[in-house]
Amino acid sequence: MVGEKLVACMLVNWLSLTLIRSVYGQHIPEEPCSVQILVPGLKGEAGEKGDKGAPGRPGRVGPPGETGPPGLKGQKGSMGRYGKMGPSGFKGLKGDIGDPGPNGPNGEPGVPCECAPLRKMIGEIDIQVAQLTNELKFIKNDPHFSALPSPAAVAGVKETDSKVYLLVKEDKRYREAELLCQGRGGHLAMPKDAASNRAIAGYITEAGLNRAYIGINDLEREGHFVYVEQSPMTTFSRWREGEPNNAYDDEDCVEMVSTGEWIDVACHLTMYFVCEFDKDTL
Repeated sequence: MVGEKLVACMLVNWLSLTLIRSVYGQHIPEEPCSVQILVPGLKGEAGEKGDKGAPGRPGRVGPPGETGPPGLKGQKGSMGRYGKMGPSGFKGLKGDIGDPGPNGPNGEPGVPCECAPLRKMIGEIDIQVAQLTNELKFIKNDPHFSALPSPAAVAGVKETDSKVYLLVKEDKRYREAELLCQGRGGHLAMPKDAASNRAIAGYITEAGLNRAYIGINDLEREGHFVYVEQSPMTTFSRWREGEPNNAYDDEDCVEMVSTGEWIDVACHLTMYFVCEFDKDTL
């Protein structure tokens, strides 16, 4: 800095002398350029420590430090309250059968009883079982019944002195039911007297049914009912009150209800039916 001032002073002095000489043509003696140079003094002794200044403003919040190592695991707390009971789980697999346990002690002697009524009841049950077994053999072995629906569709066999009745629990239209009975050597059941009518009605009731097709119709001539094998109805009938009424001009076939009464119905309806067979032809 001092050198720069010295050079500047010398340059100004030289320019001034040159200008005066050119103007006046006179010789002007040169004067040295004097520059006062300030030189710093020696370092003084350290002064006494001053009073503590006022605290400065808070600095900016610094960045978060690194995560320290995990602390020691605390002591186990006390047991909390029991929670609510959860839903039941799925049923597990059945386990293996365990070993049989030891035999228990003998029981007290029984009280003597009159066994005659029990023996009688057992005898009656044996008779019923034998009868049902014979009926099942009759259905399975007789060629007339071999092509009937499965035994599950047959509600057993009922017999009178001259007839065998078979109730088929399979929904059929009237003509289909008659053809099925004919194919086994019979017809739809034709109650021609009070006894046969009661037998058929009882059969329907015992099977837990409300109605079934029987072999009566007026398909050939409206209002002129005949049996399905074309024999006339001259001596017996069990029409329900108000029947036959040929409702909707479409009731040409006949059903029997569990009370034994007859009702004319449409032939296209499907229902269970009762077949009839002459014992002489079986």
